[in-house]
Amino acid sequence: MAVDGGRTRGGEEVRLLTKDGLAAAAIDLDREPEEVGGIPKSAGRSGASHPMTVNETVIALIRPKPDLDLVAGEPAEAVAAAQAAVDAPKGIGSTTSYATEVALPVKGTWKNPAIGSARADVVVIAPDDNVPLLLIEVDNCTEEAALIAAKFDKYARFFQRKDKDTDGIEKPMWRTRWSAPAWEGYERVHPPVLLVFHQVGKRSAKSQMERVADLTRHHWQGRWHREGGFHSYDGCIPIVATTLELLREHGPAGPAFWRFGRKKRQPLLDAIGNPRREAALARSRQAAREEEQRRAEWEAAEREALRPVCAECGRKFTDDRLEATDFRNWQNPESHPHLCEDCQSRAVVVEQQAEADERDRQEQEQEQEQEQEQEQEQEQEQEAERAAQKAGGWLSRFRT
Repeated sequence: MAVDGGRTRGGEEVRLLTKDGLAAAAIDLDREPEEVGGIPKSAGRSGASHPMTVNETVIALIRPKPDLDLVAGEPAEAVAAAQAAVDAPKGIGSTTSYATEVALPVKGTWKNPAIGSARADVVVIAPDDNVPLLLIEVDNCTEEAALIAAKFDKYARFFQRKDKDTDGIEKPMWRTRWSAPAWEGYERVHPPVLLVFHQVGKRSAKSQMERVADLTRHHWQGRWHREGGFHSYDGCIPIVATTLELLREHGPAGPAFWRFGRKKRQPLLDAIGNPRREAALARSRQAAREEEQRRAEWEAAEREALRPVCAECGRKFTDDRLEATDFRNWQNPESHPHLCEDCQSRAVVVEQQAEADERDRQEQEQEQEQEQEQEQEQEQEQEAERAAQKAGGWLSRFRT
């Protein structure tokens, strides 16, 4: 399960997990075996110094928060140190976000990489902390800068390797294992690599950074966009460097990271990102929004100038009225499309009253006609009676 891993500078014994030990750890951590990583490299040559530096790097990035209840009653300086750690900015991810000794096959498979493949000391996956993928190389200032720079040739070959994913679409091989959001526009930037130097060996960490930056320029140097005021890193590897001392002091949120090609140290997210490009894109989006707003205001003014007015009161039609009087939307045509809503309502009332008055008039005329007819009939009946009476008088005389 474990083998001798040497001793730390303080004399502590280190045990390294074997393949079986890593498999057992994967079960305890509820992770896939390939996500746990492999046996630390260089353990046989340099003892425990390299794997311990890897461990210290992970701890400095996570910045675990101590439980203040556990330091209650301890010396004041211990309590103050624990409180300072609690109050400090949070780190990146948790232990499950990190895998060590991860093979990056330039040929072969993930489980069986070909000779010449890269091998990352640490791979970080912490999307909740805006770090979808970060690869880390650790050096104790013992390796030559040229050897460190040569690793980036392997990284570049791995990043450029393509493979078909489960959806049948060919994409960069690293995307078949790890997900990361696509960059805006036409950016096709490779995942960032962080170099952490620990001043254990005789070489200067500062000179190591500068020398590696010079030797890897063709991998990280971007193209300047004068109009936008930013660099485009299409096809480049963002390479960031720091020291374990700076990382411990500032953490990921502090100015501890030097992006090759830039002048000042930055927080990690700024260093692995492209703030100038993001700012330029934000300005471009803002300008587009403002232009769209101006266009909308101009179109609104044009519509306002052409908006019809009421033929009765002269007021402009409301949007609802304008839509209601648009013959293209008519299912039941409006009765007074040239009037506003209020005037139409009054016009409808006037028409309804006029119709009612007309009905009353017609009814009165009908009643008068009926009365006249009745009077005429009565007069005719009376005349008939008088005529009958006269006729009866003459007959009586003849009988006499």
